[in-house]
Amino acid sequence: MTGMTSNGRRPLLNRRLTEFGTTIFAEMSALALSTGSINLGQGFPDTDGPEEIREAAVRALRDGRGNQYPPGPGVPELRTAIAAHQRHHYGLSYDPDREVLVTAGATEAIAASLLALVEPGDEVIALEPYYDSYAACIAMAGGTRIPVTLRPHEGRFRLDLDELRDAVTDNTRLLLLNTPHNPTGTVLSRAELGEIAKLAVERDLLVVTDEVYEHLVFDEAEHVPLASFPGMRERTVTIGSAGKTFSFTGWKVGWITSTPDLVTAVRSAKQFLTYVASGPFQYAVAEALALPDTYFAAHRSDLRAKRDLLGAGLADAGFQVFRPTGTYFITADIRPLGENDGVAFCRSLPERAGVVAIPNAVFYDHREEGAPFVRFAFCKRTEVLTDAAERLRKAFAH
Repeated sequence: MTGMTSNGRRPLLNRRLTEFGTTIFAEMSALALSTGSINLGQGFPDTDGPEEIREAAVRALRDGRGNQYPPGPGVPELRTAIAAHQRHHYGLSYDPDREVLVTAGATEAIAASLLALVEPGDEVIALEPYYDSYAACIAMAGGTRIPVTLRPHEGRFRLDLDELRDAVTDNTRLLLLNTPHNPTGTVLSRAELGEIAKLAVERDLLVVTDEVYEHLVFDEAEHVPLASFPGMRERTVTIGSAGKTFSFTGWKVGWITSTPDLVTAVRSAKQFLTYVASGPFQYAVAEALALPDTYFAAHRSDLRAKRDLLGAGLADAGFQVFRPTGTYFITADIRPLGENDGVAFCRSLPERAGVVAIPNAVFYDHREEGAPFVRFAFCKRTEVLTDAAERLRKAFAH
C-alpha cells in the first residue's frame, strides 16, 4: 500500500502527523517479546497496586456504579477526592464542581488541553527530551513546537533559565512543563519554578504542567506545583494521574485542576475525544487518593531502593548513570562503553544482553543532543531488576 488516496492526490495521513510513525515503545516492546528479553523500556509496573483499591473497582462493577456513562466532568466522588488531595498535599483549593475535570489518563488531558488552548500559529515551548505525545498533540492542534533542551550538568539534567526566556516570543501561547521529568528524572526546584512563574506572569503565558510523577520524588527533592506560585493559579492547567502513583496504568484515569474558565475550555475539547471513560475505576481511584500518607511514603521508599539497585548495576556495567530524583526512569550515557548511537544500541541490546531500553533521542527535536543517552524503567519487581542488572554486567563489564 502506498499510503496515497485512490486518485493519487495526497497521502492518507494528515500532514500534521507525517513525522510520527509507530511509537518507539511499540517497537521495543515487540522486540522484548520476540527475543525473550527483560523489558525495561515501557514505563509500566509489572505488579498491580494496592489490593484494597483493586477490590474497590470490583465492588463498583458489581454495584453497577460506572458501568454506564459517568458524568462528563467525572464522577462527583472522584472530583471531590482530587480536590481534597490537592488541598491536603499542597494547600491548593479547588472547587470539585467547577475546577476539576476527569480525563482518560494524562495523555488525554494533554491532548484536550492543547487542542483547547492552542491555535495554528501559536508557539508552544516544551522541555526536551519530552514525552512523545507532547509533540504529536502540539502538531494536531496546529501549534509550533519550540524545544528548550535540558542538558547534563554535575550529574543531573538541568534547565537553562536564560535559554527558556530567550525562547519566548510574541507568538508564544503556552509553556508545556513536566516535573518530575520523564525521561531524565529531574525534579525542577522551587527556585527554578519560581523563575518560570515570573516569566509566565511577565509574558502573560498559559502553562500546562504534567505532574503525573508528583509522588515519585526521592532524596532531598520535593514536588512543588507550579500553580502554587503567585499569579499562576489563574493561568495554569495542572495534570495528574492515578496510573503512576497507584500502579494501575491500564485504568486510564487522569485529571486536570484549574480555573473554571480553563476547565471549561479543556472540557470543550475533551467531550469530543472520549467524552467519558473508566467509569468503575473512577470510584476506585477516589478511594486511592484518600489512602494515608504512609502509602505514598512506602511507595517512594520501594522505588528508591529499586532505583539504587538498577543504578548500581548500570554503573558496574560501565554506563555513566544520571541518578534520578523523580519518576521511575534512569537515564544512562553509553559513551563510556564506546558507543554513541542510542537508537542502534537499544536495537542491539536484546541480543547482546537480553534487556530492552528506550533511546532518549526519540524524545528530542535536536536528535544529536539525545544520541548517547538511553532510558531504563525501574518500576519492576526486585528480582527482575536484579536479573537485568546481572545481564548488563555480564554483557559490558570488563
